[in-house]
Amino acid sequence: MSQPPRRVIVGISGASGAVYGARLLQALQDMPNVESHLVVSDAGWRNLRHELDMDRASVEALADVVHDLANVGASIASGSFAAHGMVVAPCSMRTLAAVAHGLADNLLTRAADVVLKERRRLVLMVRESPLHLVHLRNMATVTEMGGIVCPPMPAFYQRPTSVGEIVDHSVARVLDLLGLEHALAPQWQGLPLDS
Repeated sequence: MSQPPRRVIVGISGASGAVYGARLLQALQDMPNVESHLVVSDAGWRNLRHELDMDRASVEALADVVHDLANVGASIASGSFAAHGMVVAPCSMRTLAAVAHGLADNLLTRAADVVLKERRRLVLMVRESPLHLVHLRNMATVTEMGGIVCPPMPAFYQRPTSVGEIVDHSVARVLDLLGLEHALAPQWQGLPLDS
C-alpha cells in the first residue's frame, strides 16, 4: 500500500521576504509524496506582487491546494486534518502576535493555532529588525507553546555567491526542521582545526 502524502501547510503573511514562501512552495513541489496547502494574507499577496512580481495565479500554481484566508471552515482549520507541519514564510509581527495570543481570526492564524494545539510542528520565519520587547515576548510565548521561531538568517560560513543561495539555505533549514529530505543546501562538514 502507498503511504498517504505528508501535508505541509504554508502560510505567507505580510512581512518582507515573500521569496521565502515562494521558494518553499517550489521546493515542496519537487518532493514526492508531499502535498502543500497554501493560505496567504492580504498583505502577503501584496508583497508577492511587489517583491517578486508574482500574480496570484502564478503563486497558486505552486501549491497543491489553495485556501482562502477568510474561510475559517476550511480543512486546515481542524485538528482532524492530518498535517505533517506548518510553516509561515515570512511571518509578520502581526501574525506572530496573533499566534502567540491564540487570536485565530483568519485561516492562517487558525491553522497555526490548530497545529500548536495538536502538538505538530509549527515553524515561523519571523521577519523584522530591530525587535522591541513585545516582539521578543511573543517569540518566547510561541516557543513555550511548542512552535519554532526560525528567522531567515544568512549563513555566510557557506560562502554564498548569490541571493538565491542565501534564500535556499534558509528554506533548507526549515525543511530540516520538518524532517523533509532535500538538496537545496549542503550540510555543514565542519572546518579543520588548523584553518
